Amino acid sequence: MKTIKFNNPTGYHLKINPLIQSLCLVCLLVAGLGLGSCSKYFDQVPQDRLSMDEVFKTRSGALGYLGNVYTYIPDEFNQRQVHETVLYRTPGPWTAASDETEYVSPGNKAKLINYNTLDATDETMVKWRWKSWYTGIQQASEFIANIDKTPSDQVSTAEKVQWKAEAKALSAIYYFYLVRAYGPIPLLKEKYTQNTPTEELQLPRNTVDECFSYIVSQLKEAQSEGLLESATADAVTGYGRIDQAVAQAFIIEALTFRASWLFDGQSSYYANQVNTDGTRLFPETPSAAQIKSNWQKVADESVIFLNKYASRFKLMYTDKAGRSVASADDAGFDPYESYRRAVRTAKSEISNNTEMIFYRIDNSAGTMEYDRMPNDHRISDGNYKGGSLLGATQEQVDAYFMANGQSPITGYKADGITPNINEASGYTEDGYSKADYRSATGQLYAPAGTRMMYVNREPRFYADITFTGQKWFDGTNGGNITDFTYSGACGKLYGVNDYSSTGYLVRKCMGAGNRNQPLICVLMRLPNIYFNYIEALAHINPQSEELWKYLNIIRKRAGIPMYGEGPGAIARPTSFDDVMELIRKEKRVELAFENTRYFDLRRWGLATAFLNKPVHGMNVNGDGNDFFVRSEVVDRYFNRQYFFPIPQGEIDIDKNLVQNIGY
Repeated sequence: MKTIKFNNPTGYHLKINPLIQSLCLVCLLVAGLGLGSCSKYFDQVPQDRLSMDEVFKTRSGALGYLGNVYTYIPDEFNQRQVHETVLYRTPGPWTAASDETEYVSPGNKAKLINYNTLDATDETMVKWRWKSWYTGIQQASEFIANIDKTPSDQVSTAEKVQWKAEAKALSAIYYFYLVRAYGPIPLLKEKYTQNTPTEELQLPRNTVDECFSYIVSQLKEAQSEGLLESATADAVTGYGRIDQAVAQAFIIEALTFRASWLFDGQSSYYANQVNTDGTRLFPETPSAAQIKSNWQKVADESVIFLNKYASRFKLMYTDKAGRSVASADDAGFDPYESYRRAVRTAKSEISNNTEMIFYRIDNSAGTMEYDRMPNDHRISDGNYKGGSLLGATQEQVDAYFMANGQSPITGYKADGITPNINEASGYTEDGYSKADYRSATGQLYAPAGTRMMYVNREPRFYADITFTGQKWFDGTNGGNITDFTYSGACGKLYGVNDYSSTGYLVRKCMGAGNRNQPLICVLMRLPNIYFNYIEALAHINPQSEELWKYLNIIRKRAGIPMYGEGPGAIARPTSFDDVMELIRKEKRVELAFENTRYFDLRRWGLATAFLNKPVHGMNVNGDGNDFFVRSEVVDRYFNRQYFFPIPQGEIDIDKNLVQNIGY
């Protein structure tokens, strides 16, 4: 059988039968979920290419089919181009549709959410995420149903068991992505084929509890039915495969969403969301005991992860040169470099990152790097300058702590733009520094002449944000001082359409050298588990020592004072509300630009408070001191965008499928 190479997102090269390309990427078999009838397609393809028996005759065919199932894992490095209508990669608009960033391009799809103009007829972002993840689910089902046809001299029984478990786990993960984006959705528990009559595919949405229970049960079954404890032990497939740890991480994620305000019945917005037969899709308002019970499940599963995988997953600790050190107590420990390398990992260094849990190896790193690299007109080599496209908001800049661990800004005055400055933090917005500001290890954070609002900040700030006055990374064509003022080297005057609309750029994941470096797209890392556990503990007992233990682990690695212990210790709040506010602040910084805040604000019930107002930045139309004036970038509107609408084409086909409220 003729085969071609297929480079899938897990990073290893598989060979894929031409049938897989024709059948799996073009024709999903579930007509009632948006792809309509396949009959015309099948009439045009020779029948000898449509036999699943043929696909699964060889190891390469079977493994190629499984590789296809993996292709729907999100490639979150390309959030600028979520409009692309392709059945794979599935990036979302999550960063720019939160209050973290703003894309300068007026056509960026995140603006449909920010301006509240998103609707069910959107043919790209709304339709294709739904279509892609359901395609992945169907392909997982087909793989499980057919892999036993592969001869034992091609694939061993043990491998078949393992691969089935991987497909089942992937299906559950895609269901989680669907529920996270669209709310409760139909579960395809029955076996559907291209011959299933459309009238049998009039499927209602399952309830919140049915969706999350199914996701968790499928992941647990996959763990017990064949997932490797560590996929890196598989010499054939190696890194990137689903294993027990990945499944456990998604169990925790699913239970965290289920326990949250948006899904647990506290949101009055969805209290009356029902199916055509009157079935409530969201739970009744929970009692205090039920809320606590839901969070206890998160805590219990988190403990399982932290105990079982303690030797495998650890926070990254490195020296200034990026060499591993034992802990934050090591004399050579560098908080800036440790944090930076936790999310920026070259493909060649994948085995060195002990923090990554779930990631995509095949990705659009070049697009991400272009978006975040300054468009510096002093540089003629296009490989060493980018588009200045993804601007960090002033609100996100203000969220980072000072070197003493205090928040610089406690909020804003009635005008929404003038900051309430925390005097205890030492923050000031006026004047310029007279000397270089460096770390204890000699990292240059802010050169002399930097505006004081960017001096004396915590190490993560310098790893995450590119600001005017900061030195771009060393290396070829490096070492320039970044200048986003109107007529500065990276300013709007020279940028035309490629400039930062906020006067900042996202720096996270960036490094020295050109913008075509092969990197790993980290989708989940150890702090994600820590924060889910911490949040659960806050609901169970906000004074839990375990809660402070893990918050302080994160803070210590970040190089700032801890809560209630160590040099410069900060007092621990005691009430639930105060503890949760602190947790939200900490998570906003540690996981900045890592696709959590978009969903966090929604599941916490805080989207209206943070997203229904303007975002700000510096005055990119000004030079000199005029630049350093807080200015409105764009106003945003939020009232219904908790979920995507279900694609209108699905509603038209499936008469039992009800639309999300508000669309």
